[in-house]
Amino acid sequence: MLKNDLLLRALRGEKTERVPVWMMRQAGRYLPDYMKLKAKYDFFTRVQTPELAAAITLQPIDQVGVDAAIIFSDILVIPQAMGLEVLMEEGKGPSLPKVIQSQKDIDALNTADAAHHLKYVLDALSLTKKELNGRVPLIGFAGAPWTILCYMVEGKGSKTWDKAKQFAYTQPLLAHQLLQKITDITIDYLKAQVAAGADTVQVFDSWAGSLSPADFKIYAQPYLLQISDALKHHAPVILFPKGTWYALKDLAASSASGLGIDWCVAPKVARELTNNSITLQGNFDPAKLLAPIPEIRKAVKEMISEFGTHRYIANLGHGITPNVPVDHAKAFVDAVKEFGVAN
Repeated sequence: MLKNDLLLRALRGEKTERVPVWMMRQAGRYLPDYMKLKAKYDFFTRVQTPELAAAITLQPIDQVGVDAAIIFSDILVIPQAMGLEVLMEEGKGPSLPKVIQSQKDIDALNTADAAHHLKYVLDALSLTKKELNGRVPLIGFAGAPWTILCYMVEGKGSKTWDKAKQFAYTQPLLAHQLLQKITDITIDYLKAQVAAGADTVQVFDSWAGSLSPADFKIYAQPYLLQISDALKHHAPVILFPKGTWYALKDLAASSASGLGIDWCVAPKVARELTNNSITLQGNFDPAKLLAPIPEIRKAVKEMISEFGTHRYIANLGHGITPNVPVDHAKAFVDAVKEFGVAN
């Protein structure tokens, strides 16, 4: 039995005593205890060792006081499960030595046995669920098909994703084959996460904003909707296609329970575009967590006032950055909690 189910109630559109709050990438990066583990173990050791992943997942619950835990993992475990090598170098980000270029490359990808290939994530979820002991809900997640395609075709991070877009625009049939394969294994993976203990799942489309509104409807939206439709009877789904305010109206009409939004759209505009018909999550600029604490508290109050307290989850508009002081992150969380008490 959950002692704190604010997040799940907000996703169901129910009234809550106060606004629930958590932060993307809250597990790790800015926490001193995480840095100690980072010094001892490389990235994928941390991800692939259930005891380490669970310990990292729990850190912000104990230290910052958020209303949900999100499993410590990475979106690029899906390319790994599909048979591609993924390297993670400190200071350089991810790289995939072999990229997808041809029909042969796509045919060679594995889409079966997600639960087998990613058992370490499922074990971490089960262990975390046990350790949480009902304190807060547990969030599972995966990368969205378009974002995963970007890495699989580009081979590394990019500001423009030119190679990925060129692949989609010059070989659309291959692009859709690849997107469908990613979608199929992601659906199986997220269902397995729910079975392992995830109370809700979030789909991160970090690079959806690289597409035009017309191309988003072709290469991103259909696959997000497939995932949402496949999971809707299993757990609430939060879709987070960063940088795509123009899609809010369409996505609000989907089977998703929540939409994450970044700081590039005003809360009132987001409410208007979604006709207040779906729970919104966001949209504090992570860089603002570097402001003086009184400024953080003031900005949080303004943000909640604009969104309103119903059908709303306070969060950042993207992941917390490593240079944010822990007391600033805590000030953000505390300000959200105090808003509900003061109003």
